Amino acid sequence: MLKELSIKNFAIIEDLTVDFQEGLTVLTGETGAGKSIIIDAVQLLAGGRGSQEFIRHGAKKAELEGLFTLSSSMHTAYSKCAEAGIDIEEGSVILRRDLNDNGKSVCRVNGKLVPLSLLREIGATLIDIHGQHESQELMDDKHHLSLLDQFAGDQITDQKMLYISQYEEYRLLKKELAAISVNEQQVAQKIDLFQFQIKEIDACKFVPNEEDELMEERRRLLNFNKIFEGASTAHETILGESKGLDWIGQAMSALEDVATVDESFNEYSEAVSNAFYNLQEAAFGVKNILDELEFDPERLNEVEQRLALIGSMKRKYGHTLEEILSYREKIGEELASLLNRDENIQKKEQQLMTLQKTLQKTAEKLTSIRKIVGEQLSFSIMQQLRELYMEKAEFSVHFETLAPGQFDQYGVDRVVFYIATNIGEPPKPLTKIASGGELSRVMLALKTIFSSSNGITSIIFDEVDTGVSGRVAQAIAEKIAAVSIHSQVLCISHLPQVAAMADHHYYIQKQEDAHRTFTSLTEIFDNDRIGEISRIMSGAEVTDLTFQHAKELIDIANERKKTMHA
Repeated sequence: MLKELSIKNFAIIEDLTVDFQEGLTVLTGETGAGKSIIIDAVQLLAGGRGSQEFIRHGAKKAELEGLFTLSSSMHTAYSKCAEAGIDIEEGSVILRRDLNDNGKSVCRVNGKLVPLSLLREIGATLIDIHGQHESQELMDDKHHLSLLDQFAGDQITDQKMLYISQYEEYRLLKKELAAISVNEQQVAQKIDLFQFQIKEIDACKFVPNEEDELMEERRRLLNFNKIFEGASTAHETILGESKGLDWIGQAMSALEDVATVDESFNEYSEAVSNAFYNLQEAAFGVKNILDELEFDPERLNEVEQRLALIGSMKRKYGHTLEEILSYREKIGEELASLLNRDENIQKKEQQLMTLQKTLQKTAEKLTSIRKIVGEQLSFSIMQQLRELYMEKAEFSVHFETLAPGQFDQYGVDRVVFYIATNIGEPPKPLTKIASGGELSRVMLALKTIFSSSNGITSIIFDEVDTGVSGRVAQAIAEKIAAVSIHSQVLCISHLPQVAAMADHHYYIQKQEDAHRTFTSLTEIFDNDRIGEISRIMSGAEVTDLTFQHAKELIDIANERKKTMHA
């Protein structure tokens, strides 16, 4: 719901902050006091079209900010914000919009800068504004199918999920088929390219880890002299003329003799003995390597050339030898697919035909459920219209079907709500209703049905009661109150019946101070509220009779609300 609204330098509003609550909030006041300006501010906050004319005279910019709280973690606003990388903490969404005197506006959602289009998308999930001349979600036939599905609820969920799953498989298969059904020239060019690349890579006869092994061999060849000299010195020191090993052998024999008479020498005798044999083994190993060492300039050249070839191929096909081999495998598979293109196309076309038949049956069943639900919806809407004294109205859900073989993510249906408000008139789309009074009642009937399921956080009615009176006015008041059971409702009204139904009542007035005009908003209670409703009933002069009548109207409204909530 809309928890808090802040408006600064907007039209005749200088600085206004108001806290809203659940239920039905009614805003009343004198004509021209600025009631509709508040609705204009909320509209702009939700992404409506802005203008420099909205900025208060003498100010550089107008600032609008609204705090919304989400009661459910499944609210559509979560997914919309998640797609845009916007975090929602503790179920709160803050919309902010600044209108600058240069004609530009700055939009933010939870502190993150967003384009106006995204503000509008997120705002649409939070606010539904309906005025005498507004066309909102229910008045846009593009939304009628989704509203019908919302009304269907569990009746359609399983079948709809099955269709969505099959449709996604169908869509991906069509995409794959389109990808391989390119023109012959493109196919021939790809085949030539892949064949050339495969031939070039295969000619190199690369093996895994070859580059590492070549680098190691190159290192040995470049350091041949250092290796040879060092190994020769080590071998000569151990087994050469210096007789290093012989001296250690004599020490080993001497300690072995001593250890036979004094066991405390056993440890050292064993250590020297191990050293002797380890040195002997190491010397023989070094000698074997020295015997095989041979500097081969031609081999060094071969290694250098091989490494240069690997470097050249890496620049073409991958950063590593493994990536080159992986790329070779990938294009090999693609080449095989292209060479067998006709067979693949035929196979996928057969798969697509089979899936299309399955999808058609699922879509037909989905349509069947929707038509049953459409009758249920029509019956429910007409019940609501009868309660709003439109006994002769006929509401229906009109279905159109996509051309055979055509599908979209919703099925094969196009849905438009139709209505005939008078006997003898043909049904026509809901969007063609001309009468303001009729439109108000139809919209209230629809919102009464959909308010519990469409997830909108706040619904705003801007003088939807224009053109009605008497029993119709009372019926409208009760319908607005019924909608507020499931969604927060903010309503600007001139009807005492609607004001009497309010859970919260705000009085808007225009004042002058220091030769400037500004609007103030005050919540009223008890006698002040009775007095305001009395003013609405009688005009400027409030009498004891109208005061008592207003009090009685509030008492009756309270009793009606108890019945609604029971």
